[in-house]
Amino acid sequence: MATKNFSDYNVDAVPHAENMRFGIVVSEWNIEITSALASGAVNTLLKHGATDDNIQIKYVPGSFELPLGAQFFAEFENVDAVIMLGCVIQGETRHFDFICDAVTLDRAGGKLGNKGDEAAITAIKMVNLKNNF
Repeated sequence: MATKNFSDYNVDAVPHAENMRFGIVVSEWNIEITSALASGAVNTLLKHGATDDNIQIKYVPGSFELPLGAQFFAEFENVDAVIMLGCVIQGETRHFDFICDAVTLDRAGGKLGNKGDEAAITAIKMVNLKNNF
């Protein structure tokens, strides 16, 4: 289990996201978690120069539908990158469920950072890579 905040990163190593267009597909399942991830992603994109006008968010019923939602963004919207955010929690006992829920909350803006932040940084870096070809 991760015990470090992996959302800490070198801000100077992230390209400026001005004029980059992002689509974010968010699973409605476990919305408490996925909305925190989406907030983290949006805030990180904005912090690195993206504008509200260049960030679109669409919702899908569950994590299984995330790839199709991303495909729709790629086919029908003018975006440079798509960020998919979902949360799957599975367990056989209530104890396992409680542990996973706690860890998941820690990774959605808690003491272990926000995976939405990490997804946004990755998207910015990949758009920058594409723009340098």
